Amino acid sequence: MLQFQIQSDSEIPASKQLFDQIRFAIASRQYPPGHRLPSTRQLAMITGLHRNTISKVYQQLEEDGLVESLAGSGIYVKVQGHEGGFSSQSPILQQYPQASQLIRKSLDDLLSQGLTLSQVRELFLSEIDWRLRCGAQVWITVPTADLGAGKLMLKELEQSLAVPVQLVPLEELTQVLAQTKSGTVVTSRYFIGPAEAIATPYGIRVIPIDIYDYSKELEFVKKLPTDSRLGIVSLSDGILRVAEILIHSLRGEDLLVMSAQVSETEKLMSIVRTSQTIISDQDSYPIVQRAIESVRDDLIRLPEIICSKNYIGEKSINLLRRELGLGTEET
Repeated sequence: MLQFQIQSDSEIPASKQLFDQIRFAIASRQYPPGHRLPSTRQLAMITGLHRNTISKVYQQLEEDGLVESLAGSGIYVKVQGHEGGFSSQSPILQQYPQASQLIRKSLDDLLSQGLTLSQVRELFLSEIDWRLRCGAQVWITVPTADLGAGKLMLKELEQSLAVPVQLVPLEELTQVLAQTKSGTVVTSRYFIGPAEAIATPYGIRVIPIDIYDYSKELEFVKKLPTDSRLGIVSLSDGILRVAEILIHSLRGEDLLVMSAQVSETEKLMSIVRTSQTIISDQDSYPIVQRAIESVRDDLIRLPEIICSKNYIGEKSINLLRRELGLGTEET
């Protein structure tokens, strides 16, 4: 679990440091849907911040559609769409006897509530038909300013889903949905609020993707010697911003951190020439390697490259496959 740390002498406001750390914990599923967040009193003890400051952070998270306040109970990570948990599979019953038991139990529960068998049949067929239509087209959406994150999501989903996947900037999503009758919008939990605001009027569901929590990379950063020179390279400007904030929260000014998108050639070459360690996403990794090779003869010591294998969280692909009626993959 992410340990909240606030650098009191930072130029970044303490409230923003806490907001970004909580938002990252939600987006990376360290705080999963339905998880109860610490009380303002608990967070005040952990961070040293005033409870009013923490309340304002929680209010902003609620306004962004990431959490919800339940009177008398606390603040919870908002359950989006169908995350409530349909345990759906579509195997041959003889091969998967447990599926048969689940179907019978569901039927019995519905019939015990007074529904007729014909009504239950209609409900099941309607749900199955709806899911099939939703899975016919999948749109990944992110803001244009962070299209690199969308490209990372697109590559991973294309490898895992057997349905058409298209990347659409958030700013163009309205025009795309206006020309369709069904499908599913997929986005990072960071952007779930604006995506739902656009998709809901069209009756299109939005499924949030949980990003990788970068726990191994952050653990590595914790152990770097003071004054180490660390480079971060990614397709996504958003990933770079989050990484810088998290590293700053962990280490303050202990490390010299430089970041660059792969398209920023000059900044990338500066990182290659000066960094002792470089952390990159999978798509950026070969570009970083080529950059190192191009100046290899000028380097006294080659930087160590740490490649983050995924952008999407480990469980999120299977959850998405389930919601699209594709079944799940063995891990």
